[in-house]
Amino acid sequence: MGKDVKVWYDQEADYLEVIFERKEGYFRETENDAVMEKIDEDGNILGFSILKVSSLRGGKPLSVTLKSLAA
Repeated sequence: MGKDVKVWYDQEADYLEVIFERKEGYFRETENDAVMEKIDEDGNILGFSILKVSSLRGGKPLSVTLKSLAA
């Protein structure tokens, strides 16, 4: 049995959120101002969010590396 991945898009806020694991955590900045990564207290990646998704249309592809702190 696979894991559920939660994908949520709010058109009015132009906000996309993808959660790999439903667990307590917090969002932190990435090298791209539009992308935040969600991590748990151990630094494991739980998901990510993208602000102003529609502004990406027609531009260059969005590429961000999510960096887990956990070993």
